[in-house]
Amino acid sequence: MIISDSLDSISVNRAAELLEVSRSGFYKWFQRSIRPDSGPNLEIKIREEIQNIVIEFPGYGYRRVTIELQNRDYSVKEKIVRKFMKEDNLLCVKRRFRLQTTDSNHGEKIYPNLARDLKVTGINHLWVADITYIQLLKEFVFLAVIIDVFSRRCIGLGTEPPYRHRSDT
Repeated sequence: MIISDSLDSISVNRAAELLEVSRSGFYKWFQRSIRPDSGPNLEIKIREEIQNIVIEFPGYGYRRVTIELQNRDYSVKEKIVRKFMKEDNLLCVKRRFRLQTTDSNHGEKIYPNLARDLKVTGINHLWVADITYIQLLKEFVFLAVIIDVFSRRCIGLGTEPPYRHRSDT
């Protein structure tokens, strides 16, 4: 009698008990027994398929690679895919969101920098202003400052409320 034939009538706990193995050991053995294409050959095929998917879709992380593997009829868990991708150095590097604050390619008039050659001799002789953004954990805020060039003191500043951007996961 083969255990897989009578599995409908016996519980997994009882089968593991009869074989004197753990439940996870029984499941491992059972998966190998019903899948003739298991073992090292299957692992090599899965790794090759992962590499093909990463080449085809370079932005995919292990979650999307797992879904694509399942679409290609491979029964594999995320944890295994992540392990294989880490071992083969195929993990996707998460791209950080970078806000572009300067657009120099426009059709507007470009004004010359009149303060470039100016000799500053005292306080309040020349003020300059700039705007930038500060990246927080999941958002950023705009910061505008006015600085006295001679004393390098901040004359004024203002912030905009946080701007939430879409985070890619």
